[in-house]
Amino acid sequence: MAPSITAARMANNHNDNMIRDGVFLPMVAKNAPILLVEDDEVDVMMVQRAFKKHAIANPLHVAESGDQALAMLRGEGYTRVAPILILFDLNMPRMDGISFLKELRADPELQGLPAVALTSSDQPRDRATAFQHHVAGFFVKPVAYEELVELFGVIGRYWQLSKRA
Repeated sequence: MAPSITAARMANNHNDNMIRDGVFLPMVAKNAPILLVEDDEVDVMMVQRAFKKHAIANPLHVAESGDQALAMLRGEGYTRVAPILILFDLNMPRMDGISFLKELRADPELQGLPAVALTSSDQPRDRATAFQHHVAGFFVKPVAYEELVELFGVIGRYWQLSKRA
């Protein structure tokens, strides 16, 4: 899988914000990338389709593990990625999501990046550990595509509201 995948782009939209189907979408920095840390190719494709459905035009960069994500964020062996948001799974090979989050928060240059757990784990311990390391959100990935699309509407609304605070 290529380390960088570009999500669908909006044509001729000059507004900072976008409303689609009554949902506020995080389009403040249209060209700012989002980093998805996910090892499952089917889940990556579902996220890409959900981005397209909600017209989220930000470039989507994909890392298959926590260590690859950190290398991308630091520009070690990859073109450096400076995302406005990191979406990450907890269950990944080599470096899992919690280990990734711990290292992200320990790095002075990366610690302030907003990170959202988007995972199949609904374990209370995983949720508590993620929040102890300052995640911006914790969402359990639905199995059905329609539910994932709805989840991205929720994340879009949350992100838009959190930027107003």
